[in-house]
Amino acid sequence: MANINLLPWRDAQRRDRNRVTLVICIGMWLIACLAVLAGKMVMDFRIDHQKARNAYLQSEIDALSKVIAEIEDLKKKRDELIARMDVIQNLQRNRSQVVHVFDDLVRKQPKGVFYDSIEKRDNSLSIKGKAQSNNRISSLMRSVDSSEWLNVADLKDVGVVEQNAVSVSQFDLVVNQQGTEDEEPNDGQIR
Repeated sequence: MANINLLPWRDAQRRDRNRVTLVICIGMWLIACLAVLAGKMVMDFRIDHQKARNAYLQSEIDALSKVIAEIEDLKKKRDELIARMDVIQNLQRNRSQVVHVFDDLVRKQPKGVFYDSIEKRDNSLSIKGKAQSNNRISSLMRSVDSSEWLNVADLKDVGVVEQNAVSVSQFDLVVNQQGTEDEEPNDGQIR
């Protein structure tokens, strides 16, 4: 037994173990690479799926944004139409008022008073004219104050001018209108 050499057997066994260890290491390395590759593929799939979901959500958001913009545009148009309807209703309500105001101006005009111009601004009338005397202007202001359609006569300017070699009083009178928002103050009869 003393002559048996076990060194070649041990070397062969060591080589076999080294080969098995190398095969196991290569196998483990391949398994690790495949696991990393599979993990990367799974993550890429999840990222692509999430990007697709985000793109879908963004397209839906864009579509809803367009709908919201159309709704805002429709609201704006509706508000404009309501404003127009209000103007038309006010005009409809006050359509006979101009006739009544001019009729009242003529009926309340004392003798010796002449109108040169009448200008409407908001709810007031600016009347420029001439009168034979200041008493006639005062009479005009009193009659305007007693009117159903006119009130608060405010004399802005009065002066004396020569017309056809006769001195006349030139006046500038501002009169407020009544009943611009309400219905007619009388029962519809012209007085």
